[in-house]
Amino acid sequence: MATVVLGVGASHSTLMNTHWEETTHKDEATRFRDGLRATRDRIADAEPDVVVLLGSNHFRGFWLDLIPAFTIGVGECIASGESGTPKGPQRVDVDLARHLANDLVERGGFDPAFSARLQIDHGQSHAIQYLLDGIDVPIVPVVVNVFAPPLPTFARCRDFAVALRDALERDTSGKRVVVIASGGLSHRLPWPDWRDPQSDDEDFMVRAWLDGRENWSDYDGRRREIIRAAEAAITPSFDERILDLFEHGRAAELADYTSSRIDDEAGNGAQELRTWLMMAALLRDVAGRRVAYEAIPEWLTGMGITVLDPAHDTTRDLETT
Repeated sequence: MATVVLGVGASHSTLMNTHWEETTHKDEATRFRDGLRATRDRIADAEPDVVVLLGSNHFRGFWLDLIPAFTIGVGECIASGESGTPKGPQRVDVDLARHLANDLVERGGFDPAFSARLQIDHGQSHAIQYLLDGIDVPIVPVVVNVFAPPLPTFARCRDFAVALRDALERDTSGKRVVVIASGGLSHRLPWPDWRDPQSDDEDFMVRAWLDGRENWSDYDGRRREIIRAAEAAITPSFDERILDLFEHGRAAELADYTSSRIDDEAGNGAQELRTWLMMAALLRDVAGRRVAYEAIPEWLTGMGITVLDPAHDTTRDLETT
């Protein structure tokens, strides 16, 4: 069977690329970037044959004309390349991806969407840029809808990840698998509920998400202006609580969260924590280790990294202390 040998949860922000010089919290930004580099080395040391990459989509590959809850890339994978992230074709482990898609339908009780020509954005390519830098390994991209409600519940995301884990264990390749979850922690994007826009800017964003497949360039300039004008809304107390759950092998408790609770406590950007919950389920909720956490207002985000290593599971030790 395929074996999951490491799990990583890591925040992303394209403002790392586009506004590094304008970042005033340089010490915090440098520590977080160093954390990404150290985590990248942990991934390399794990010697993966493939990376299952769980991430969101920021209306670059999916638009309001069609929004699946879960999508597996089973063929070509093209990165958008926005804001200095990788651009162009990404190498996919097609055999494993198709096995997972088939197994989820035939034995896992799920009917995920699949794409033989998947477009990803920085919700996944940011991880490729920083966590897989120089590591020659194919990916299996899994895209989760976290921004276009109604969203899959946290509990449903966990159930999907358990089915995905079972499918991996039924694979006969013997491959070593690293799972990366990209997204979170607390942050609020100036993005509306597409069903109920409340201003001219929100109307504009919804129109961009509806029409952008054919003419994204017509919308991107103003869209970026709206994002850059947003005020940071970071909640370090929430982020600390989430990181603590992962450190103590209690990530499954995230399955009890609702979308409204997440939005109220940590902002709409924290809906990306679905991918962290899924990663933990794929690692059987072993206790993790915090690599970094920094609240960086210029990046609008609480930036965190956690690593789950089943070879160094401290869950039992934690239970007896």
